[in-house]
Amino acid sequence: MVEAKGVIKIPIGLHARPAVVFIQKASEFVSNIKLVKDQFEVDGKSIMGVMSLALGYSEEVIIRAEGEDEQQAVETLIKLLEELA
Repeated sequence: MVEAKGVIKIPIGLHARPAVVFIQKASEFVSNIKLVKDQFEVDGKSIMGVMSLALGYSEEVIIRAEGEDEQQAVETLIKLLEELA
């Protein structure tokens, strides 16, 4: 399992269109992907899960991946959170 903390750099947060882009990218990986905020953990490939975290601009989130491409998944998704702005 690999995990890293990322900061949402998207001005509107991880809502609607940015959430769909995130999920599409997460779905390209074989690994199980989780997003963790406070005590809540959701499936990083689920629109309802990602949107339920209501991640806003400059909030921190942990991306956790487990599987054969876990390292690449975490690195790519952290970078995506910073570049979708």
